[in-house]
Amino acid sequence: MKKCIVILSLLVLFVSCKKENETESKIAEIPAPTVKIERFDKEFFKAGAEGLPELKAKYPYLFPEGNEDVVWLNKMKDPFMLKLKAESDKKFPNLNALEEDMSSFLQHVKFYYPQLPTPKVVSLVTDDTDIKAVYTPQVVLIPLSLYLGKDDYLYEGLNKYEIQEYEPGQIMPDIATSFAYGKIAPPRDRQLLSLMIYYGKELYLKDLLIPETPDNNKIAYSKEQLQWAEANEAEIWKYFIDKKLLYDSDPKLPARFINPAPFSKFYLELDNESPGRIGQWMGWQIVRSYIENNKNVPLQDFLAMDAKTIFDNSKYKPKK
Repeated sequence: MKKCIVILSLLVLFVSCKKENETESKIAEIPAPTVKIERFDKEFFKAGAEGLPELKAKYPYLFPEGNEDVVWLNKMKDPFMLKLKAESDKKFPNLNALEEDMSSFLQHVKFYYPQLPTPKVVSLVTDDTDIKAVYTPQVVLIPLSLYLGKDDYLYEGLNKYEIQEYEPGQIMPDIATSFAYGKIAPPRDRQLLSLMIYYGKELYLKDLLIPETPDNNKIAYSKEQLQWAEANEAEIWKYFIDKKLLYDSDPKLPARFINPAPFSKFYLELDNESPGRIGQWMGWQIVRSYIENNKNVPLQDFLAMDAKTIFDNSKYKPKK
């Protein structure tokens, strides 16, 4: 019996890999956009008072109204901004690899969303830690200064679980996260399952758009955190079921299992070992199981589908 189960599992894996390879072959037939990142980060600090008007005309979306020119001139000379620029120059001596990654990403976007225009891509330096890489149909903004590596001295004093995401490998996942905004139906309620599935859809979009990115980067986990989630999947699921959390709308649940946090809150001794946002990761596994068992559902229909329908038809079983 066990032998039959193993053979069946291998057959499912083979069919799944074959379909993925066929899809990637079709994507490869689409001409990959040539991406040349516009270096606002370099132009800004070279501009000075004389070059500022031209810079504002070229990048109007980076100069919000209501700020006098003196604000921007002061930023050009600000000691901390200059340190951010120096560290960005050191970490990213060129953007060749990032341009290749962006080209591949936009090629995948063209396959799944052929109606969308190809945006230009602009790099910058900022001291605003609230806004990571941003995708819009017109422009993709990449703040290089927020991807210097978690050990960069300029991040001292920030929360460790936050700066874990300040790695170069998070640039493309963050762009994919921004791309997903507005393309996934928002949760119809505040039940934990609805939130799990919403973020599971977002992570699944990353499977499609940045397939070469490691899973731990897609969800902004360390390798060790991803290994912990995989090793404890069955126990996490048992906890959610035993505590009847899936259809619970307790307002404390998002903070415990969905929102960014140093760890998830089971109220057990193992809490400190767990990564935050474990509910997002579990939602990802449910969504992957649904896709595995419902391969012919169009992407747009799936992204609009409610959480209960996905869960009921996912045949999800945690790996043991």
